[in-house]
Amino acid sequence: MTLLGAETWHGALFSGGWRSGSGSPQAVMEPATGASLGQVGTASVADVLRAAESASHAQRDWAKRRPEERADVLRRAGLLWQEHAAEVERWIVRETGAIPPKAQLETHIAANECFEASALPSYPHGDVLTSNEDRWSFARNLPVGVVSVIAPFNFPLILAIRSVAPALALGNAVLLKPDPRTVVSGGVSIARIFEEAGLPDGLLHLLPGGVEVGQALVTAPEVRVVAFTGSTTAGRNVGALAAQNLKRVHLELGGNNALIVLPGADLDAAASAGAFGSFMHQGQICMTTGRHLVHESLSTAYLERLTDKALKLPVGNPDTDQVALGPIIDEKQLQRIDGIVRSSVDRGARLHAGGTHEGLFYAPTVLSELDDASPAWAEEVFGPVAPVRSFSSIDEAAELALANSYGLSLGILGDVGTAMDLADRIPTGKIHINEQTVSDEANAPFGGTGWSGNGSRVGGLRTNLDAFTDVQWLTVRSSIAPYPF
Repeated sequence: MTLLGAETWHGALFSGGWRSGSGSPQAVMEPATGASLGQVGTASVADVLRAAESASHAQRDWAKRRPEERADVLRRAGLLWQEHAAEVERWIVRETGAIPPKAQLETHIAANECFEASALPSYPHGDVLTSNEDRWSFARNLPVGVVSVIAPFNFPLILAIRSVAPALALGNAVLLKPDPRTVVSGGVSIARIFEEAGLPDGLLHLLPGGVEVGQALVTAPEVRVVAFTGSTTAGRNVGALAAQNLKRVHLELGGNNALIVLPGADLDAAASAGAFGSFMHQGQICMTTGRHLVHESLSTAYLERLTDKALKLPVGNPDTDQVALGPIIDEKQLQRIDGIVRSSVDRGARLHAGGTHEGLFYAPTVLSELDDASPAWAEEVFGPVAPVRSFSSIDEAAELALANSYGLSLGILGDVGTAMDLADRIPTGKIHINEQTVSDEANAPFGGTGWSGNGSRVGGLRTNLDAFTDVQWLTVRSSIAPYPF
């Protein structure tokens, strides 16, 4: 069976079955070639409001289903990701510009997200509390109702399914808005998997569209929780709109993550880790290594090795060539990356490799001699750019790492004892010792602090339970309580 045959989704939304949306159909583009891969339907605000109402009605029955019924759907979805991995991966490669191993990672984690979520229906959904009254007292977790999931382009499958799967498993309905540039990878594939897995009608709605559609997904009366992954700027707007409408919001935003190379670290291994952290998927990852902090005893040699790797990494079409980097997602993003690099060089940064592009293919770039105000150091670049600075002491390393408003991921390479001491001094959502900054597992809590979001909101049974349920206090007496009135 072909999962993603265009005859199913061409020009259509998934909302009460596959049907035409009220918005204009939109081309699915391949960034590596500029070719059109088909057309997807787009939603209007009216489509969102209809979907939210439909989802609210469908959710009531879904929440009453036996836990094993909901678990069965999630397990089947996990198996279907494995069965159709090759087909979905081809779409991820062509639609997002990913190299095949990155696409394989997405389908692998998508399957694991569903398998992990399948344990949620039977996971303990509350606590027995003590009470000073003659009664039983309980705190119980109940489905919130309707959850809106708004996901980005860079890891479109992982960053959608990690909220969609647990929300459904816990008895909720979901409205999903993928990035308009990756609707098939991050939307159509999920809708088709759950359709084939036997998810009842009306529980999952695929609603691609622009800003106004995203706003409607936040403000629709039936929506109780909004799970947003994207830029810090957009996240601020989503958070403000959610607060105005008294909606709970989970924000996983940007990062400008530091990789600290301690004295005595293995230089070859460190440069390999640094190159992967900065150049994986063209640097278009929230956890990308955006700042390399290298002890002064190693900085010259580290810079040489990192530059050598950057100059040798092949860049090209990942669908047809054996490459390490594919294209940037679109021209707007490429121009932003190039502008940051150029302005940093104009401010005095030294360019060791890269800083050039052909079409949407941006060369792996290494910079040194930056200061705190250099755009490539101060900003989240979201491109294949590795800025390197040295430090003379562990205190200085901590100060440099902390001199940033983001708090998503931190990597520390070298002596474990020193790394642990540093880890205790640098607040961030995740810390990886003797690894670079990019890592994700379905059973691990994921989130950031500061400009990177409002904490770990997905990942693992406990975190997902907290994210997609409300806690209700329930008391029970064997007979009616006496009162003085």
